[in-house]
Amino acid sequence: MATVNHNLSDYDIQSVPNAEGMKFGIVVSQWNDNITGALLNGAVQTLKVNGVSADDIKVMTVPGSFELTYAAQQMAKTGVDAVIAIGCVIRGDTPHFDYICEGTTNGLAYLNASQDVPIIYGLITTNNMQQALDRCGGRLGNKGDEAAVTAIKMADFRRKVKQ
Repeated sequence: MATVNHNLSDYDIQSVPNAEGMKFGIVVSQWNDNITGALLNGAVQTLKVNGVSADDIKVMTVPGSFELTYAAQQMAKTGVDAVIAIGCVIRGDTPHFDYICEGTTNGLAYLNASQDVPIIYGLITTNNMQQALDRCGGRLGNKGDEAAVTAIKMADFRRKVKQ
């Protein structure tokens, strides 16, 4: 769904499972930290609002978005119920944007399909800084909120499948 048609922070709280006792890992890129910091804050607050204890949220940083794949893979081994990967890549003047976005997306998708723990895609890829600002708490909401809700739902799905 295009973000222009949906606020990233809007969700029906009744549709979110009780997350008490669930554990979440968050790996966050330090690159574009003004954006990723806001995305992280959104994710953490949304987890807490939905019953997750601060002690059950483990946050670790990596230098850039490309490193999220390795970090998510390692975080998945720590006993968490889901991992949220948060990053921000803004298009520049070179094809670097394309390589980082494709490599990170493919890496996270591979992990999501191959790990026993859900890996949640919280990477925003934008053409300019304003689009990033719009998606980290601006007029289009916060992708961190959306990623946290997805993490809770997928952790709940995983628990139900394993029953």
